[in-house]
Amino acid sequence: MVGISTDGPFAHDVFAKSLNLDFILLSDYNKEVIPQYGVQYEELLGFKGLAKRAVFVIDQDRTIRYKWVTDDPAQFPDLDEVLAALK
Repeated sequence: MVGISTDGPFAHDVFAKSLNLDFILLSDYNKEVIPQYGVQYEELLGFKGLAKRAVFVIDQDRTIRYKWVTDDPAQFPDLDEVLAALK
């Protein structure tokens, strides 16, 4: 499992330690990955190019098996659905 956001690596380190995460967090600080997945806000709260909250489950053949995207940054995915997709 890998998490990706536009936050920098130092913010990722603090976030991962605060939640005791045991998976990799990657920084898309230069916003190169999020447009490839079509999950980029043009503008949100005055910031341009931020990532929408999204979850993708991608198998070993690089096929997207599950996709969840929201325009509402306060909304979270149904974790039971995500876990089912991972199985």
